[in-house]
Amino acid sequence: MAQQQPDSASTRPLKIIAGADDFGCSLKETLVAQLRSLNIEVEDIGTSKYYSVGEEIGRRVSQASNTNSAVETRGLVACGTGVGVGIFANKFPGVYAATCITPADALNARSINNCNVLAVSGKSTPEVASEILTNFLNTPFKSPCPASGSKPWPDEIQTFLDGSVEEMSKIGGKNVPAAEPPCFICSLARSRDDMDFAPVDIMPGGSMIILRETPTSAIVRFKAGSVEPAHHHTFGHDLVVTKGSKCVWNLTKNDKYDLGVGDYLFTPAGDVHRVKYFEDTEFFIKWDGHWDIFLDEDIATANAAIDDEIKK
Repeated sequence: MAQQQPDSASTRPLKIIAGADDFGCSLKETLVAQLRSLNIEVEDIGTSKYYSVGEEIGRRVSQASNTNSAVETRGLVACGTGVGVGIFANKFPGVYAATCITPADALNARSINNCNVLAVSGKSTPEVASEILTNFLNTPFKSPCPASGSKPWPDEIQTFLDGSVEEMSKIGGKNVPAAEPPCFICSLARSRDDMDFAPVDIMPGGSMIILRETPTSAIVRFKAGSVEPAHHHTFGHDLVVTKGSKCVWNLTKNDKYDLGVGDYLFTPAGDVHRVKYFEDTEFFIKWDGHWDIFLDEDIATANAAIDDEIKK
């Protein structure tokens, strides 16, 4: 019986973890028999859905790549096209799965990418698949291949390939928390040029852009130090602060609200309220109907009332 032939890049004995879906199981059985005829250890995990078997083999090869084992572990996966199993095997760090349809693909994948999981198509003939597997087993990393014109790689490419192994091994290796999805309202506001905001003449220091007319929704900005004199609206409104800070006095209910980024406030229809902005502030506001405003005092009265409130 033929003996295992480890490639020149490693003297460790080789172990192959194999699996397939229903469309690739017949070819997988043929290739597993070939491996065993070479006295290569095979762990056959059987047949499952292509994404399940791809994931499982990817997981096991990834785990093996993180240990200083005396055995080199690679994977063999098969499905109808060889693409699906490869996609899911590649979900794990340290796994470099390549779908190989021709023997040349396997030569390139091993030489350039240090491929350690071979993904094959169940549509391939046993003869072609056998040659693909042979190239996968016997081609060392950085060896001449069709992509190099079957000649040794130039020095600059050799240097790049040497560095690529370490860099590739870091991809996906850290559990970096996913970035919080951007706030849609904040993104929308940032995408608007200042020229899109129309001054609120009745409220010095304020500007707004109407997003929808009825019921009205808008993004509103006020400069630091601005004041909204006591006023009320026909319809109630919801608001969310996306930048800065403000204080709202609901004079109808004798309540006070200090609001910062992320804070929400609903003001019922007809409630008289006064507002002070302590820094440049931006908020999203939505009325229950069409926007209107009715002043209940002037700016001077509002400033005097706020000064008295702050002194308390």
